[in-house]
Amino acid sequence: MISLYLSKGKWPNYGEVSVENQLGKIRSIADYQFGKNVGEKLFPENVTFELSKRTGRIRFINLDGERLATLRPTDGLFSLSIKAAKHLVENIPEAKGLLMLKNGVSQYIAAGGDVFAVHVVQVDDEIRAKDEVIIIDENRKLLAVGRATLSAPEIHAFKTGVAVKVRHGINSKD
Repeated sequence: MISLYLSKGKWPNYGEVSVENQLGKIRSIADYQFGKNVGEKLFPENVTFELSKRTGRIRFINLDGERLATLRPTDGLFSLSIKAAKHLVENIPEAKGLLMLKNGVSQYIAAGGDVFAVHVVQVDDEIRAKDEVIIIDENRKLLAVGRATLSAPEIHAFKTGVAVKVRHGINSKD
């Protein structure tokens, strides 16, 4: 990976690279994925980018040396870290992509266990299968981040089955 710290520089084989353009791009993706004006709040001016050596595209977004998000090459959307999800939950109440669970299963999910449809109390109506999901408990405390396996209507309708494959729980050992 190649880190991009300069405001403008010549990039081997990729031409001119502007941090301002890259920052605008990731903020636009965040606005699309998590709601209007989320990008600016989630990614401040001092974020750094790591580019793929092979393609020269943004791969990781870091803040103070810690990963905030990964830009998935398969669909061009973000996979969030626990740090980014916590920032969204605590500071951006209008953010999309939240899924609320019963408090009784909080410890299991925080340890990295998958979310079953029967435990879901509330879900953002715009969630589709394969979307990035931020999992919270009934007190709006962050539990985990993961990828939806069902859409919001399916989560409401089904009483069995995995609704979200958890990638990172706040207490998981990964």
